[in-house]
Amino acid sequence: MTTHPSRRSVLALGAAGLATLACPVRAQDFAPGLLYAVGQKFDKSFNEGAFTGAERFREATGIAYRDYLPAGTAQFEQAVAALLRRGVTDLAMIGFYYAAPLASLAPKHPAVRFTIVDAVVEAPNVQSVTFKEQEGSFLVGMLAAMASRTGTIGFIGALDIPLIRKFIAGFQQGARHARPDIGLLVNFVGTTPAAFNDPTTGAEVAKAQFQGGADVVFAGAGVSNFGVFAAAKDGGRFAIGVDSNQNHLYPGTILTSMLKRVDLAVERAFGEGRSGAWTAGPRALGLAEGGVDYALDDNNRALVTPALRDRLEEAREAIIRGRIRVAESL
Repeated sequence: MTTHPSRRSVLALGAAGLATLACPVRAQDFAPGLLYAVGQKFDKSFNEGAFTGAERFREATGIAYRDYLPAGTAQFEQAVAALLRRGVTDLAMIGFYYAAPLASLAPKHPAVRFTIVDAVVEAPNVQSVTFKEQEGSFLVGMLAAMASRTGTIGFIGALDIPLIRKFIAGFQQGARHARPDIGLLVNFVGTTPAAFNDPTTGAEVAKAQFQGGADVVFAGAGVSNFGVFAAAKDGGRFAIGVDSNQNHLYPGTILTSMLKRVDLAVERAFGEGRSGAWTAGPRALGLAEGGVDYALDDNNRALVTPALRDRLEEAREAIIRGRIRVAESL
């Protein structure tokens, strides 16, 4: 996968958690743990990104981590209790729906360093990592509009929540920046977190959008993306992946993937916990920090021509420098 590794911002973000490992805390005072989002561990998306970051930390340091894959959101306290019994001192958790239970639980374990991804929890022992999804979505929105032949593109989200609306806002702004007359269809897979794990309905929603004239759809629906991708393949349309690089799942069908670098967030949280540099509070990662991007590799390089890429790179630079401001909502 090529995701602009030469950019200093990406390198700095990836190395931030490991840069001070020369002076680590005592081994007995540090034991990392990872609580996945509900779904599949190897989902080619959000959870697998978290796993990749944890594995990269383990390979670099030789320190093993404990992990837990819950069957449902109701297992939160059970999962945390199990990890803490195993001695975890630094716990990264993946998913916005952990915010409310973590807010209640964190004060009961003041010595534990919690890092939550995709939500903000205010507590002296919680680090909240969010992403500027709208910035990465702006770039893939541009690409979708420029690649569309019908003049209509689509967005398929898991459910209608503020987090998903950030994707939609950026996607729409980017698409209309590239092509002001572009049409946009927006639909959701469901109304509960189960919508992130429903490929069958994802495929049905995608087919409906294709029937409505869309020929490029951005799938922001977790495991439900698999159904969207299959429908796009069968219908001869384009799809855009999300979170991890999903280009390889359907080469020639997936136009690109909007990268959300959960791997770097987890790797850095563990690295800073070990080095003693971990701090509580919010962190928002966008293009400038290497936290979001679009994926370009051998699976989609023929689809993203040099001319298209030049336009995307111009927009990237304009966003980083503040010449283009991408709103979180519309």
